[in-house]
Amino acid sequence: MTSSPSPCAARLLAAACTAAVLAGCANVTEGQRNVMIGTGVGAAAGGLIGDGRGAAIGAAVGALGTYAWTQYMENKRRDMERVTAGTGVRVEQTADNQLKLSVPSDISFATNSAQIVSGLRPVLDTFANGLSQQPGLEIVIVGHADSSGNDAINDPLARNRAASVRDYLVSRGVSSARIQTEGRGSREPIASNATAEGRARNRRVEIFLAERAQQQPAYQQPTHQQPAYQQQPGYSTPVGTPMN
Repeated sequence: MTSSPSPCAARLLAAACTAAVLAGCANVTEGQRNVMIGTGVGAAAGGLIGDGRGAAIGAAVGALGTYAWTQYMENKRRDMERVTAGTGVRVEQTADNQLKLSVPSDISFATNSAQIVSGLRPVLDTFANGLSQQPGLEIVIVGHADSSGNDAINDPLARNRAASVRDYLVSRGVSSARIQTEGRGSREPIASNATAEGRARNRRVEIFLAERAQQQPAYQQPTHQQPAYQQQPGYSTPVGTPMN
């Protein structure tokens, strides 16, 4: 004889199923889908703790990630797609909810140069717009080179390209304290260096924008303080003595 699930278990199963259904909708982004799945599964797993608090804790843990894909991030992605249409710049949401711009060399830098070309400025202007009002955002700029030269040439060239992008963003009001730069030389190609077209793709700058997920406060068991024991007043009348 099989027993029916308890009402609590049924509610947890419904929450997980609802999250799965919502996550399958076509009009949600990948980051939103991941949060939905994480929240539902976390609630179901947390419910196994044995009380209602377990489901709430599980939902919070399931939804928590390194970065959050907020409405601001989605709006920024749309703005960047609009301004980069037809330029060859690739705009995407990464698996860990960062906004990534892959900027090819034909609108960023000339060969063996770290000076920004004019075609990149409108892209960076749109990227910088509004960032000064969002102090919680993090920016990482990574410069890359092709394999035309050796590491002694490519590594500082890649770093200088990332620094040039940083300096331009700072000139547009973005705090330099929020920007990290890296140069990876020719060590991370995305195309073959055997052709001119492939080398042009490898000479690129990647810009990452991320917003840290809000940490949920840890649940604290409420404490109930017992009132201090008070000595009862004594009685001076001996036991058995009639009272007036």
